[in-house]
Amino acid sequence: MPRRKFYPLVALTFFAVICNSALASSAQYVNKLSHATPYIPPQCYTDPVVDSTRTTNPCYACHTNSKRPNLLNDTDVQQEYSFPEKALLNPWLNMYKDRQAQIAAIADEAILAYVREDNYLDDKGEIKLAQRLTKQALAFDQNDNGRWDGYLPDSYFNFDQQGFDRSPAGDYTGWRSYAYYPVPGSFMPTNGSTDDVSIRLAEVLRQNEQGQFDLTVYKTNLAIVEALIREQDVPIDPVDEQVLAVDLDKDGQLGVARKIKYDWAPLEKRWMSYVGKARLAQKNGDLHLAAKLFPEGTEFLHSVRYLDINGQQQIAMAPRMKELRYARKDQWLTYYQLEVIVADEIKERHDFPSRTKLLRGDAERGVQIAQGWTYQGFIEDKQGELRPQTFEEHGTCAGCHSGMGTLVDTTLSFYRKLPADNFQQGWYHWQQKSLAGLPEPRRESDGEYEYSYYLKQNPTGDEFRANQEVQEKFFDSQGRPKAAMFARLNQDISTLLMPSIERALALNKAYKLIVEEQSFHQGRDAVLTPLDKVLHKQVEANQPTGISEILSAF
Repeated sequence: MPRRKFYPLVALTFFAVICNSALASSAQYVNKLSHATPYIPPQCYTDPVVDSTRTTNPCYACHTNSKRPNLLNDTDVQQEYSFPEKALLNPWLNMYKDRQAQIAAIADEAILAYVREDNYLDDKGEIKLAQRLTKQALAFDQNDNGRWDGYLPDSYFNFDQQGFDRSPAGDYTGWRSYAYYPVPGSFMPTNGSTDDVSIRLAEVLRQNEQGQFDLTVYKTNLAIVEALIREQDVPIDPVDEQVLAVDLDKDGQLGVARKIKYDWAPLEKRWMSYVGKARLAQKNGDLHLAAKLFPEGTEFLHSVRYLDINGQQQIAMAPRMKELRYARKDQWLTYYQLEVIVADEIKERHDFPSRTKLLRGDAERGVQIAQGWTYQGFIEDKQGELRPQTFEEHGTCAGCHSGMGTLVDTTLSFYRKLPADNFQQGWYHWQQKSLAGLPEPRRESDGEYEYSYYLKQNPTGDEFRANQEVQEKFFDSQGRPKAAMFARLNQDISTLLMPSIERALALNKAYKLIVEEQSFHQGRDAVLTPLDKVLHKQVEANQPTGISEILSAF
C-alpha cells in the first residue's frame, strides 16, 4: 500500500475531551484552533518546481531515511502532498502578505534598539518570564488551580568556560550549552533567526552515589549520552574509573579513562553504564540506557532570537528572544514501543486519510507527544515581552518534533553537536564563540559537504526560494556554482549562514510586524516579499510534488 506522510503524532485525544477541562479566563488560552492542522508547517506547501527544466528539493532535510529507533523512513513525502482533507487549503496567510512598505517605514535605528533590549533578564539579572508566570499566574492558569503548572524558566544564560549555566550566586542550574551545526534551511540565520540550545539531564545523573551534586559525575554522564546519541567514542578529561566503578574506556580494567568508548550491543552482551547515582538507578531498572535515546528526565532549552550587528559590523545573536522553547522527556519507550507508534500512525493514515491529528495538552503545560516528550513554548506578546504560547501555537512545536525521518529521539540539534576536538569540546554558547571559522561538515552517506550539497539542491538556501542573496552569492547569472565561494564555505560555514546587514535588518522588521499583529497562527516566518508564486494556496490529496529523485539527509 502507498505510504502516507507521518505528520507529527501528538496523541489520539479528542479535541472535545480537552475542551472539557477548566479553562483560563483569557480567550486566547482556550484550547481552540483556527485551523485543524497547525502541525503541518508552511514549508510543506512549497512548490519545488521552478520551471520545466528545474526542480528544487528542500524536503529531504526533514523527510528522509531515518536512523533506528526512529523507523519512519518518510522519503515518500518528497514526492507527494499526502495531506488530510482539512489541510488541502493552505492556512498560513502571513506567507502571502506584502509587507514591503511597512518594512521600509521602520527605521534601522529603531529595530536595532528593539532587538538589543533583553526581554528575558531584567536589570538585576533576574528572569522576567519566571516572575511574570509567578505573579500573573491567573492570567495563564488553564486548570483553574491558581498557579502556573508549566515549565518555569530557570536558566540565566550565564555560561562558564565549560558551558555550564550559573545563577547570579554562582550555583549550577544544571543547564549546559552546546554548539551544533544548524539544520540546513529555515534554521540558518540567513533566513531570519539566530538560536541556541542547552541540555539538562535528570538530577539523578548529576549526583554521585551518595546523592550529592558532582560535576565530574555530571560531565561524564553527559559524555556517555553524547556517545550514545552519536554512536561514537567521545574524548573526556581524565577521570578515575575506580572512583566511578565503571570501565568507561572498555579496556578491561579500572584505571584512568580519557574517553567514553561507545560499545553498546545488548544482543551480543555488550553494555554501557552511567556513573554515580545513575549507575545504581540503571542497575535497579529505574533509569534506562540505549543508543539514539536520551534517558528519561532529559530537558532541552532553545532560545530563538533576532539578528544583531556587533562592533565589528558582523551579524551576531541579539539579546531579545523571539521565542523560548522547552522540551522534557517524561517517559521511556523501548525500541519496540517506538516501532508500534510508527506502525499505528501509518495504518491510521491509510485507513483514515482525512483524519487530522488531535493534540494532547494545553497552553499551560505544552503538548505531549506519543514518543514520551512534552514540548512547550513562549513567544513575544504585542509589547515584546515573552508569554506562554497558545494551544494552537503549541501545535507548531509538535509539527517538527514527532513525525520526521531526520529526528533522533524527537530532537534535531544534539545529534549535530560539534565534536570534542572543537573549542571547549563543543560545550559552549554562541555568545562565547561565533560560527565564524567553523569548517563545513561532511555527509555520512557520500562524504559530500553538507551545506554545499543542500545549496546544489536549493540554490537560495531556503525552502521558499526566497533568499536571492544566497543564490547570488553562490551562483552566477546562469545558475552555475561559484567555485571560490563554495571553497570559502568549505572552510567557514558563516559564509553561508550569516546574512548581510541589510537583509538582517529587513528580516527583523518583517518579524516585528507579525509580533505587533500577534498573527503567529497565520505563520511566524519572516517573509520579505509575498510567496504566492512559491507556495501552493491549495493542493489536491496525494498531489505529486514534481520531485523525481529522492534524497537523503544523512
